[in-house]
Amino acid sequence: MADRPEHQSFCCPDHSGQATAQTILAQAETRVQAQGLRLTPVRRRTLEILLQAHGALGAYDVLEKLAADGFGAQPPVAYRALNFLVENGLAHRIRRLNAFTACTHPGHDHGAAFLICETCESVMEASSDSVSRALGVAAREIGFDLSRATIEGVGQCRECRTRADSAQRTIA
Repeated sequence: MADRPEHQSFCCPDHSGQATAQTILAQAETRVQAQGLRLTPVRRRTLEILLQAHGALGAYDVLEKLAADGFGAQPPVAYRALNFLVENGLAHRIRRLNAFTACTHPGHDHGAAFLICETCESVMEASSDSVSRALGVAAREIGFDLSRATIEGVGQCRECRTRADSAQRTIA
């Protein structure tokens, strides 16, 4: 991702800075405790890594950062932590990118739609309520029993669109 533009802050409103990242970590801790589970040091660090990312990260990107922090360099280290986070509503898997992103609302169960910037690959989490309802109606109309759905949209984030618009104005 070295040739992609870097964002100075998270693209999504819920990832607006360190204070919010700390809030998300606190919500995650509360959630796992309520479920009788633990946010072990490697799981917590994995979540922190995802929160610090400006886009979704692949498992090997996470593994590289975990290894640099002394958590081991074997793939199961990252995969186990990522699977735990996804299974417990603390992170999401972005199938289009074969990558993971932190959940912006780990305090409660919810449907999410992921908006992926095709320029910088930032991932924004949005409510999927209306899209999920429409998909459920469409499924029922054809007799399909929908158990889960991953909603992903591709386009351009505000920052990249603004950068492209500025470049166009400069050229013109």
